[in-house]
Amino acid sequence: MRPVTAVCTFRAGTLFLPALRYLLASDMVEEVVIATRGQIPEILPRCSIIDTGTLTSQVTLRRVLEKTRTEYLLLIPGPIPVLSRSFMLEKMIHAARSMNAALVYSDYYEDTGSDKIFHPLIDYQAGSVRDDFDFGHLVLLNVPYIRDVLNLFGETPPSSHGALYDLRLKLSIGHSIYRVPEALYSIITHRDEQNGMALFAYVDPRNQRIQKEMESIFTDHLKRIDAYIAPDKLETMQEPVDPFPVKASVIIPVKNRRHTIADAIHSALTQEADFMFNIIVVDNHSTDGTTDIVTDLAQKNPAIRHIIPDRRDLGIGGCWNLGINDKTCGRYAVQLDSDDLYENHLVLETIVDTMRDGSYAMVVGSYTIVNEHLEQIPPGLIDHREWTDANGHNNALRVNGLGAPRAFSTTLMRRIGFLNVSYGEDYTAALRISRQYKIGRIYESLYLCRRWPGNTDAGLSIEAANNNNIFKDSLRTREIIKRQELNRNE
Repeated sequence: MRPVTAVCTFRAGTLFLPALRYLLASDMVEEVVIATRGQIPEILPRCSIIDTGTLTSQVTLRRVLEKTRTEYLLLIPGPIPVLSRSFMLEKMIHAARSMNAALVYSDYYEDTGSDKIFHPLIDYQAGSVRDDFDFGHLVLLNVPYIRDVLNLFGETPPSSHGALYDLRLKLSIGHSIYRVPEALYSIITHRDEQNGMALFAYVDPRNQRIQKEMESIFTDHLKRIDAYIAPDKLETMQEPVDPFPVKASVIIPVKNRRHTIADAIHSALTQEADFMFNIIVVDNHSTDGTTDIVTDLAQKNPAIRHIIPDRRDLGIGGCWNLGINDKTCGRYAVQLDSDDLYENHLVLETIVDTMRDGSYAMVVGSYTIVNEHLEQIPPGLIDHREWTDANGHNNALRVNGLGAPRAFSTTLMRRIGFLNVSYGEDYTAALRISRQYKIGRIYESLYLCRRWPGNTDAGLSIEAANNNNIFKDSLRTREIIKRQELNRNE
């Protein structure tokens, strides 16, 4: 018997049958199982059909496992890739056996018809727990290991979209997940211009039911690995009685934003509040005229504190550390990016009232995506309603962000600090805080987040996006370890 059962879904079009024949020509493939609810124009030898929904459903996974007699499953969630002629499946099987891996995936090429683009993936680690981790377009799974983890941890719960996510998390406990650092196949694709919508899939109201499935599966995973934090373990923030010069400080790190910095500062200056506040601009050695603009504004308004760091190696997090440790910083430090705006004149008061009334260590608001003309663009409002008081602090490990604007207890952040990086510094702080303290949420839009090419993740290169994901996965890895340690020491 050949070692592989391939599983795919039927896709109408002229490419399906040729791709299927190419797959069946491999000496490694015993059978191809096709999931479909429609009619297939031709049934090829060594092919069978299961009448189920998507490959991600519990029903489909169960039916596939009932049919499988081979050592491996080759899961193909999308179009059937064009296999490399350099022994692609043999290499994946060799990697699975030599690395004792439960799951193997590889880099690939995107064939656009006019170009062939190398698409490297990233290595899996303990913190690669987000449900949108990119495994590419095919995955090799060890069937005996699948049966073992399902016997040990229980069958996949009823789910229409989370079965494979649940299976992957279970396989990651005690088994390796291995990436072959080689492009072993090509996928025929048409690269449409990215609009960034995929970045916000986890907050899209249309995906709420799916996200609830994923959250439930992930929470069970945290419990299995002893990284779950019960909500009754979270503390409120007890602010010291020591006086601060003002109640709140708006902190604006900036570098080379001469076209937007004045608008950002103006949106902070025009806040209406029943308490004193100031604005701390940390100007990270701008060279485009930003410094002159901030200097001029600070000379005209004593509420503006203009800081130019002595160091030249600071990221956004390092600028935040300068701001919160400045003698003029208020009890609450409130975020404003240099290219964004507060939506109205009551944002600061709303945030500070929420911080104070809930004794929160951190408060996160909601924002609206706009273009450079302040016109709303898709997906519009980002309110992170997936957050719940009962489980938001756990689910934060599954998603890539918590929202904006963010406000922090200055007392706490002076103690724990920000990472000196320019990506993920806010997420790192949020994970650290959510491990121990309650975080408040505001679901009305407080913030206009401007998007254009160059200031959004949507336009990043594959390499840059990979580096960002590696970094955030490493943050989650570290945070999971810290939560496990916390639970062991109780």
